[in-house]
Amino acid sequence: MTEKKLHVALLFGGNSSEHDVSKRSAHNIYDGMDKDKYDVSLFMFTKDGILLDNESSQRIFDGEPEDQVVADAYEKMDLTSPLAPIAALNTVKEIDFFYPVIHGNLGEDGTVQGLFRLLKKPFIGSGIASSAVSFDKDLTKRILNQAGIRNTKYVLLTPENRDEYTWQRVQDELGQILFVKPAKQGSSVGIHKVDNQEEYEAALEDAFTYDYKVLVEAGIKNPREIEISILGNEKPIASKLGGIRVPDGDEFYDYENKFVDASGVVFDLPVIVDDDLANEIKEMALKAYKALDMKGLCRIDFLVDEDGVPYLGEPNTLPGFTNISLYPQMWNISGISYSELIDRLIQLGIEEFEHEGKLRYDFKALGEEKVGEKRYN
Repeated sequence: MTEKKLHVALLFGGNSSEHDVSKRSAHNIYDGMDKDKYDVSLFMFTKDGILLDNESSQRIFDGEPEDQVVADAYEKMDLTSPLAPIAALNTVKEIDFFYPVIHGNLGEDGTVQGLFRLLKKPFIGSGIASSAVSFDKDLTKRILNQAGIRNTKYVLLTPENRDEYTWQRVQDELGQILFVKPAKQGSSVGIHKVDNQEEYEAALEDAFTYDYKVLVEAGIKNPREIEISILGNEKPIASKLGGIRVPDGDEFYDYENKFVDASGVVFDLPVIVDDDLANEIKEMALKAYKALDMKGLCRIDFLVDEDGVPYLGEPNTLPGFTNISLYPQMWNISGISYSELIDRLIQLGIEEFEHEGKLRYDFKALGEEKVGEKRYN
């Protein structure tokens, strides 16, 4: 008897700066899925945050101009309906599993994870709270500090306290190398390295256009950028390490050399570091993964100073899956192929869904029913 295929909804796009990266990631994932195991339906979130149906999403996958496809789709939709953003999910047969590959806003901030919870369906990756906290650089650092995981010192600016943090004050508190970052943005959007008061003020103006929380963070002189991939739920495992070298003269791995012109960026796979440093990074990454209650997958970025001391930069709960993305590449050099990685992530999502399904949210006195009876299926 032939085993029933799992119907997977592959969600991509979104209204973040990583919209096009998400499209490329989704292409690779779709191609890497074993079609003998999975029926796959495509759903792209437009830059307006509206989900397109499988037919329209497939047209974009096939190379038709996105603007025209979106315009055609919008003509057929009731955009005034409160359910318009997700109405496209009703156009296909029952979905067994959700595979989001939406980077940044909507995808990594807990939004779609909340949708999946309401729909009572399994999905890859971390849940609502973990996604939201891990996407917020301020909240992430608070948990890292509480867990004793080394990261760079920072101060948090808001519209209310912004005027208190003068250029002189942040230098006195954090040192000479400073970065300004929106708390909730990806892809280095809104991030600036600043060396003087004029640059500082301009960086704040820009950062506050992306978020009402802005970090001013101590920098590291001549850091090495090291990455590690994590896979698993309660018992996660870590990959071999990867390294990033940006072109001479570039201050850091910014939006330009991530997405505009990556020709000068060198990826070291695996990166060569001494065993003590490799083990310390691995231990810090796994500890952070557990502290942040992450599930399924994560890429964690580190900076290593001139003395070989590692600092945890930030986690990425839905990292890229393009042909140059480090998350799958680090697993490939660690012995897990692209297709096998997809299978594992789907299985981990199902296992976590079943694990969470054993919890109970209503109250019944002991003896009224078995403790741990499933609340839904």
